[in-house]
Amino acid sequence: MNEAPRESRDVLAADLTRRAFLGAGGLGLGSIALSSLMARHGLAAAGAGGDTPAYKIAGATAKRVILIFASGGLSQHDLFDEKPLLNKRRGEELPDSVRRGQRLTGVTEKQGALPVVGSCFTFKSFGKSGLRLSELFREMGAFADDICLVRSMQTDHVLHEAAMSIMFTGSTQLGRPSWGSWATYALGSENQDLPEFVVMLSGQRDGGSPSHPRMWHSGYLPGSHQGCAFRGGKEPVFFIANPQGIDAGTRRRILDAVRALNEREAATSGDPEVTARIHAYEMAARMQTSVPELADLSKEPADVLEQYGAEPGKESFANNCLLARRLAERGVRFIQLMDSGWDHHYNIPVILRKKMEEVDKPIAALLADLKLSGLLEDTVVIFCGEFGRTSYCEGPMAFDSYGRDHHQLCGGLMLVGGGFRGGFAHGETDEWGWDVLKDPVHVHDVQATVLHALGLDHLRLVTRYQGRDFRLTDVGGNVVKALLS
Repeated sequence: MNEAPRESRDVLAADLTRRAFLGAGGLGLGSIALSSLMARHGLAAAGAGGDTPAYKIAGATAKRVILIFASGGLSQHDLFDEKPLLNKRRGEELPDSVRRGQRLTGVTEKQGALPVVGSCFTFKSFGKSGLRLSELFREMGAFADDICLVRSMQTDHVLHEAAMSIMFTGSTQLGRPSWGSWATYALGSENQDLPEFVVMLSGQRDGGSPSHPRMWHSGYLPGSHQGCAFRGGKEPVFFIANPQGIDAGTRRRILDAVRALNEREAATSGDPEVTARIHAYEMAARMQTSVPELADLSKEPADVLEQYGAEPGKESFANNCLLARRLAERGVRFIQLMDSGWDHHYNIPVILRKKMEEVDKPIAALLADLKLSGLLEDTVVIFCGEFGRTSYCEGPMAFDSYGRDHHQLCGGLMLVGGGFRGGFAHGETDEWGWDVLKDPVHVHDVQATVLHALGLDHLRLVTRYQGRDFRLTDVGGNVVKALLS
């Protein structure tokens, strides 16, 4: 083979020297980046150099959150915001002086007439506090003295996808981290064998207002803080079991080899997603042992299964509530239950009654178990939708059949435990149930207040992305101290 000219060899040697230097330098910098990224998980708990992070505040009253989301929007006038005037003036047009030209959806705008309709359900006082709730809270009513009820929740959008995005990510823009991701990013994990953020789905999956995975995505936060979706049935997580013919030892050798390759790639590129991948593989290996034991509801006593209405091996909201309790007991930080089928544009007397029968008993059982074990003291349980429903009727109106459209000006939610004030109703809407008269609470205020209960300052819990600092509450949010005990 012909030898290259000396001049060419010198250039090649210099080039190789530069490559070697840059390669070594890159590996060194990459190693520093990898160490920093791997420490990020621990940073949430201790802060850089052992210092308390600036976003942590003293006096935390909660360690974890169970968010029960009624996807479609809760009909507050049929559940917890009683409006006697709507029954007295049933069928009358919502006065222009009340509406003041404010926004409607295209559906009811085309409808023309806006006849008001009261609730077909009776309201009564519950508990020592006398909290006024609908008859549909048959089981949950027993916890009235633990419930912090917000009757004046507002949001910025009247469409499902946008309002859900504001609720879970603080913005209508795509790509933002979800509420659970922010919480776990700041607080870290209490259980190394389970994901710190778990999501469970139930209800109708076809049509209506399905739950999009971006409601539990980590956005531009490290991927390890993304919500892990658990399915109902015998296999809550896909591929949790080893393939046929692969034993634990073989699986371990595969994971060790994959980890070595990923660590090399992380050291070379400094890409945080590679680090997240390393974390995900290791978590998956630990979950092979922890998840089957967690998801085996058959080990629960028969009276507990009856209390929840749970059936081992099946998909149901009741099973998810029981799993939520088991996850909370094991230190999972953020548990998100997404229940579809709450978009009630018609036949509320039948459909809402049915939905409440599905969720009332399991939620009450969850609250009872948390209270009995003492976990309710440091667990915030939230029951909410993305917005409220209108005080006027959508579609044909009859005593046994009426619907309500989306409404962003006033809605409501319940917060229980974790330092929130029990037996208390906050906010007031006008007598027509159209807008807030007193103490409005924006979705960002709810987010800020829950983070505050977790010992987190929503103004300082930020991350820089593409040259700008971002936070869950975007550019809004105030801690509503009246909600806290």
